[in-house]
Amino acid sequence: MKASLLLIVVLSLTIVLGSGLYTVSETEQVVITQFGMPVGEPVKKAGLHWKTPFIQTVNRLDKRVLEWDGPSANMTTKDKVIVVVDVFGRWEISDPLVFFRQLTDERRALSRLDDILASETRIVIAKHDFIEAVRTTKDRKAVRDVSNTSSGSGTVPSTADLRIGVLPPISHGRVELEAEVLKNAIPKIEGYGIKLLDVRFKRIDYDPSVSQSIHQRMISEREQIAKLHRAEGEGEAAKINGERERDLATIESEAYRKVQELEGAADAKATEIYAKAYNQTPEAAQLFEFLKTMETYKTLITADTTMVFTTESELFRFLKSSDPKAVKPAASAAGANEITPLHKLPTLLEVGR
Repeated sequence: MKASLLLIVVLSLTIVLGSGLYTVSETEQVVITQFGMPVGEPVKKAGLHWKTPFIQTVNRLDKRVLEWDGPSANMTTKDKVIVVVDVFGRWEISDPLVFFRQLTDERRALSRLDDILASETRIVIAKHDFIEAVRTTKDRKAVRDVSNTSSGSGTVPSTADLRIGVLPPISHGRVELEAEVLKNAIPKIEGYGIKLLDVRFKRIDYDPSVSQSIHQRMISEREQIAKLHRAEGEGEAAKINGERERDLATIESEAYRKVQELEGAADAKATEIYAKAYNQTPEAAQLFEFLKTMETYKTLITADTTMVFTTESELFRFLKSSDPKAVKPAASAAGANEITPLHKLPTLLEVGR
């Protein structure tokens, strides 16, 4: 009998202790409720704690930094651009008692954050142009491709870069817009026992309804840049070709001048030789005169030329016969038996043919 009673007492104490004792981990904080109403101060210290058995209930809340990832939403910027904005943030439960009274659990807290942060984000986006939401650095300069510079070292921009590679200035930037959303949302969220730590734009994109037109505009801009680069290249090619033609003309002119100088020197030398030969003997002078005459006739006479000679003409008798022995020159002042250089020449008509 005593053993049974002792067993009952031990079991009762075990049940009471099991219902009254509870543990709190390092990542938790606890709100004790009695008949659904919070009682006492929140328990934030980790370890073993006591509550009234069977009457009080342990409500555990996360003590860590939590994540909020809002749904994507269409918003309109100040310059009437429809964009899809995706926002995320970090928050924590700063006052467990207020949080429990206002929201009870994290699910309701996330729903309230959806409403407040989406509204504040929409207001901020509507107050600024699209470029302010996607750009960060105010004084950012376009990074130029070294291959698009006229010097090849990246220091002298090309004409295409000067015309197109300019970033429009911004007044605020994405970071300031995020800070504005955070600043406006904090007072509205603090009343729920929540501390909002950070708000960031995860993604900002064009609405699908306008994406096609935006892509076409981007393609047109790239084509414009390509045309400018091609025009610049063609200009450089024309410049190089012009320089090449000028150098070629200079070389040809110099070569022609050299040729003329050499021909002049050769003619002068030939004239000197002819003059010496001409002045050596009367026969040489007569031969030289005859050769020059033949050269002149060779230049003047063509296949269609008609010439009229007298029968007493030396040239007529010379052309009439291809045999030099048949040629009988007219009597000269030196006498009929005098042999002139004409007797010693082959028929020059045959030579000229």
